[in-house]
Amino acid sequence: MKHRTFLLASALPLALATAVSAQTDITVALQLEPPHLDPTSAAAGAIDSVLYSNVFEGLTRFASDGAVIPGLAKSWDISDDGLTYTFMLNDGVTFHDGSAMDGEDVKFSLDRARAEDSVNAQKALFAGISDVSVMDPVTVKVTLSEPNGNFLFNMAWGDAVIVAPESIEGIKNTPIGTGAFKFANWVQGDKIELTRNDAYWGTPAVLTDVTFKFISDPTAAMSAVMAEDVDVFSGFPTPEALPQFEADPRFQVIVGNSEGETILSTNNKMPPLDNVKVRQAIAHAIDRQAIIDGAMFGLGTPIGTHFAPHHPDYVDLTGSSNYDPAKAKQLLAEAGFPDGFTTTLKLPPPSYARRGGEIIAAQLRSVGIQTEISNLEWAQWLEQVFRGKDFGLTIVSHTEPFDIGIYARPDYYFQYDNPEFQQVMETLNKATKPAERSALLAIAQKMISADYVNGYLFQLAFPTVAKAGVQGLWENAPTQATDLTAVSWAD
Repeated sequence: MKHRTFLLASALPLALATAVSAQTDITVALQLEPPHLDPTSAAAGAIDSVLYSNVFEGLTRFASDGAVIPGLAKSWDISDDGLTYTFMLNDGVTFHDGSAMDGEDVKFSLDRARAEDSVNAQKALFAGISDVSVMDPVTVKVTLSEPNGNFLFNMAWGDAVIVAPESIEGIKNTPIGTGAFKFANWVQGDKIELTRNDAYWGTPAVLTDVTFKFISDPTAAMSAVMAEDVDVFSGFPTPEALPQFEADPRFQVIVGNSEGETILSTNNKMPPLDNVKVRQAIAHAIDRQAIIDGAMFGLGTPIGTHFAPHHPDYVDLTGSSNYDPAKAKQLLAEAGFPDGFTTTLKLPPPSYARRGGEIIAAQLRSVGIQTEISNLEWAQWLEQVFRGKDFGLTIVSHTEPFDIGIYARPDYYFQYDNPEFQQVMETLNKATKPAERSALLAIAQKMISADYVNGYLFQLAFPTVAKAGVQGLWENAPTQATDLTAVSWAD
């Protein structure tokens, strides 16, 4: 009897320890699967959704509130003329294969991104770099051709992460970074698995194992969360179900802001969309609130230009493209299309696009514009629309932070070519005084609104549904990231 009591007593602390020990693995669902795993050679935000900060890091990085903070560079000095940035790197940083990360890797990464044959989707971020010099293993000097008030911000993008030369050949399938998690496995069409990097140079992650599950169908997303098959669904695609989860004590619902300007993107070089009156007619044919209510169940903030409403320099220009079908018909007649016309509407997978596309098609039809709808997978959308520019209209949310500068790129997929706007953005890049930058940003917003470059719909809300015990998730989405480096389970 004493022997039995001894065994029970010694087993009790173990049982208690097991009961109170926090979980260290997590399964996070996302709607979109990355086309590959190299953030430096694709425009797909789904890559950063998995890899930003978790696996790859840059010289600087975005914090959860959108602030630019140190990353692989612990500090930097800026010359008085604004042309030279000297970055002091953290010492002792290693890549996941055990090799050292030093100034040569920084030079390689920046030179590769700005090279003539670069396939970086945001190559313009690096265009102002004239030289990258390695002063010593932990000191790198970057020289610009002209001052750029956005440079540290640009270096925080996922497109600017630091990679090793020897990892490039296999980077699309087996990424090797410096982050708090290491890539472990990718079952295409299903999941990506990460494991904790126990040799991480910074604050180590609490989680030991991470699984990203890809669930594109909104109905399946609802079922997976309700059945607790996943722990978190980041960017939950079924907003009409959020009240149900809010009422269930098993879950928490987090609704934050994103940088996602959701637009009816327009091919400005394709007739008759190359006619500003036609684009203006489209803008006045759109009822933004009906789209927000019908596609997003009320989640979303109307916008009248390509700028985030939560940004302090936002200008509300929704009035210049108010819903007015009669005016839309009048403008079409003035443009020479009294009976309307037909164009394509190519829709990527997200529910805001598929659901919103049906609503917009009906709204355009009411003023005489017929749309031939094609539902595309992301790889098809990137090939046909983004790279091939083979489209009339499409719906997409531009979730890159502070990205109004894309309108200064004539070869960008919606092909807006306005030298006056390009000059405004060039002046903005050189400006460092806050008041001057604010004035230029107001001009830029008004210019693209007045040119009706695209149909500006709404700022995408960012809803997340998670189990009640998950803590440390980002509320807002200042960049396309599911940053798990500070996530844990409550004891």
